[in-house]
Amino acid sequence: MYASRLFPCLAVVLVTGLAACTVPPEGVTRDDGVFDPYEQGNRKVHKFNRGLDRALVRPAARGYSTILPDEIETGIGNFAGNASMPGVMVNGLLQGDLETTGIALSRFFINTVFGFGGLLDVATAFEIPEVDTDFGETLYVWGAPEGAYIELPVLGPATERAAVGKFVDLFTNPLSYALDDPESYYGTAASVGARLSDRDKFSDTVDSILYESSDSYAQLRLIYLQNRRFELGQTDGGAEIDPFALETEGF
Repeated sequence: MYASRLFPCLAVVLVTGLAACTVPPEGVTRDDGVFDPYEQGNRKVHKFNRGLDRALVRPAARGYSTILPDEIETGIGNFAGNASMPGVMVNGLLQGDLETTGIALSRFFINTVFGFGGLLDVATAFEIPEVDTDFGETLYVWGAPEGAYIELPVLGPATERAAVGKFVDLFTNPLSYALDDPESYYGTAASVGARLSDRDKFSDTVDSILYESSDSYAQLRLIYLQNRRFELGQTDGGAEIDPFALETEGF
């Protein structure tokens, strides 16, 4: 049942996504490896996202981390990470990466059975490494072009390829189909909590990018592209990676 729903959707989205990924004409990409033909619109979205962060996300993150005891906050983050493992398994298989698939399966089984559904990260105590991947990386492995840089409302920076991947990832986690409502939404709720926790944890760095830089849009764009290309193992990702950069998806 899961496969019969998933693979037709993947086929449609893949064809659409590959067609949508803009390939820069020769000589158009800048020296820093940035291809941003939608900059004018992107800057408007960035202004909206920055306003949303200032008015809602940053205060909510601060309150979330202040109100919740550290143990509960950590447990929610562990649960969110564990709930993402079935999706990691699916993308590992689609990429032909059996090692990532096996590690994700091991972590999910151990943390679910021995970690009270994933609230405790027992797998790390057993020295099983953390793994993460997404459908954007799957498209990269399949040879899809990166496409233009875009900034998505609420979700933040992406490329056209990564944006397609974000959409498909909504459907590639088997837990979405295996669990009934409202249990199927627990992972999503925990993921929101984990994002708020990260926003507060990295508050100084995020604030320096969004509110203290002379051009927060350009700095966020460069940091995102550098980090994303580094995650994918690209060696021609433009400028050298900023060692102080953090994952900046979805403020």
